[in-house]
Amino acid sequence: MGFNRLPGNPPVEVHLKRSARARRMTLRVSSIDGRVTLTLPRGVSEREAMAFAGEKAEWLRGHLGRRADHVAVGLGAALPVEGIARAIRPGTGRSVRLEDDALLVPGAEADVPRRVLGFLKARARDRLAAASDRYAARLGRPYTRLTLRDTRSRWGSCTEDGALMFSWRLILAPPEALDYVAAHEVAHLAEMNHSPDFWSVVDRIHGPWKAQRDWLRTDGNTLHRYRF
Repeated sequence: MGFNRLPGNPPVEVHLKRSARARRMTLRVSSIDGRVTLTLPRGVSEREAMAFAGEKAEWLRGHLGRRADHVAVGLGAALPVEGIARAIRPGTGRSVRLEDDALLVPGAEADVPRRVLGFLKARARDRLAAASDRYAARLGRPYTRLTLRDTRSRWGSCTEDGALMFSWRLILAPPEALDYVAAHEVAHLAEMNHSPDFWSVVDRIHGPWKAQRDWLRTDGNTLHRYRF
C-alpha cells in the first residue's frame, strides 16, 4: 500500500500493509532497520490507520530513539571485522588490507565504502565456503552452490536441492558465530527441519552451539547498523 508520513519532530515514515487475515491494526518497528509497519485489516481506511499511528506517536519516537544509530562506513569510522573493531584508515597499494586494529583502504575517499564492501563480501565468501566445506565433509553430504545476500530476517538458508545462502554480514561477527551458521545450514542437508534429529546433526558436526546462537540473538542486530 505504500507509506505515509506521521508529522512531528522528527517525522516518522509509516509503511502501510493490508492483510485479509488481520483482525485488528498492529504496529511494528523492525529491530534491524527501524522500519515502521502498520498492518490494516480489511475495511480499515488509511485515514483511520494514520489516526491510530498518531495515537502511538510518542511510543514510536521513543522506540526509534533507543535504537543504535546507523554508522556510515568511511574513513575514520570503526567497523567490526571478524568480531574485532577496526578503524578505517587510508592505505597504499591496490588492495584493502586488514591489520590487527585497522582496515587500510587505498584510493579516493569517495570510493572507500564501495571498496570496503567488496573486501567484506570476498572475505565472507572465503570464510563461509571453507566452513561449509568442512561441515559438509563431516556430514558426508555435499551442497550444490553457495550464494551471499544482505538478508534482514535470517542469517542463512538451505534449499531442498542443497543450495546454501548466507548473509555476508556474518563476516562482521565473531568467527565462532559464522561457523555456527555454516554448520546450521549444512545440517539442513540431512534434516530439513528443526527437530531433535536436526540439532543432533548440528551437535555432531559442530559441537556446542548455544553460546553462538545466543550471541546472534542478542547482538546480531548490531551488524545491520553499518551503511555502505
